Amino acid sequence: MMLDGKNILVTGASRGIGRGSAIQLAKAGANVGINFRSHPEEAEDVAEAVRKAGRTPVLLQCDVADQGAVEQMFADYVEQAGSLDGFVSNAAYSDRENMVDADMEGFKRTIDVSMWGAMFGVRSAAQQMIKQGGGGSIVVVGSPHGSLAIPTAMAYNMAKASIEHMARTAAVELAKHRIRVNIVSPGWIDTPGERKFFSEDELAAGATDIPWGRLGQPDEIGGLITFVMSDACDYMTGSTLLMDGGISLPWWSNRDEGKP
Repeated sequence: MMLDGKNILVTGASRGIGRGSAIQLAKAGANVGINFRSHPEEAEDVAEAVRKAGRTPVLLQCDVADQGAVEQMFADYVEQAGSLDGFVSNAAYSDRENMVDADMEGFKRTIDVSMWGAMFGVRSAAQQMIKQGGGGSIVVVGSPHGSLAIPTAMAYNMAKASIEHMARTAAVELAKHRIRVNIVSPGWIDTPGERKFFSEDELAAGATDIPWGRLGQPDEIGGLITFVMSDACDYMTGSTLLMDGGISLPWWSNRDEGKP
């Protein structure tokens, strides 16, 4: 029970990595704020899993691209939970188009959710933790998109690169308050969001191209986030932890060799 009694808010927690994180945090003893914008039934399923782990969930519907709504969400969570000990910035949005042909509304929405949403959340979390006297842990969910120039994903690439530098800067600024800020960078994870871009056959075929030979699972990322948020990582801040099955390695020219 590494996080026994901690109160942790997770954005985008109704599905995918957010869901896996919320459930793993609860299994480690944390009470969990479950943010969602849509998919209320799935958010309630996550809340039920948190209850089954013996922890207390709080459902928080909010569009993270709306700064005022994010600030109110944190106030609502603290009012119900009593304090804020941790924050996981996970919510994201992405469209896939070449930059020259992109629908700029979708492009801007990707930036608003994936970049500004992370910034609003980290800022609100830090303000609350400082108000409480300092201490706490923040994890920003990054991506190999932050360093790889993946075509048709310019807005998402931009957002992920931005929030990783944002997180490192926040780590420097918040160290004096004993607030840790770290980045967990997942690779290709088996989530509902991937079905927006790929068929089941495409996902299965793509998985065989990953050095580890499969897609990652949300609960694996949730397990790493749980560990990073625990006191076992008290000396870690401003770090980036990559869990991607080797997809970021320079293996493309030898991808038929060395797989398990």
